[in-house]
Amino acid sequence: MMCRGVRGATTVTHNDRDEILEATRQLLALMIRQNGIDPKDVASAIFTVTSDLDAEFPALAARQIGWMDVPLICTHEISVPGSLPLCVRILLHWNTEKAQDAIHHVYVRDAVRLRPDLCQVPEIDWKELEHWIEKQMAGMK
Repeated sequence: MMCRGVRGATTVTHNDRDEILEATRQLLALMIRQNGIDPKDVASAIFTVTSDLDAEFPALAARQIGWMDVPLICTHEISVPGSLPLCVRILLHWNTEKAQDAIHHVYVRDAVRLRPDLCQVPEIDWKELEHWIEKQMAGMK
């Protein structure tokens, strides 16, 4: 089994705790569902935010959907002039038999500008996605 990297990014409109958590949960859910990721196979995850986001640790979103045993860390992206603001990025380290070219990286909202070549996410049913997230969070109670 190989350890593969799965990348994703999203944006928010404000430096707001609830918005950061919601956007991060949605991004993580899309990454999980697009790749068939089982949390028991995730070695670790790195969450980064741009310097304009500090209202919450985005890794909390992973805990909210049940990733209690996955090592998580948050950090800042390098602040490069002209870079995309209000951005949350995730790098999952996933133990899988899939080949690297079979991995689906997920870029949504304004983050599609970062890697338009990797933005192959089918049309998103946001309501259905939120329902899936709610089920994951309900399993935590």
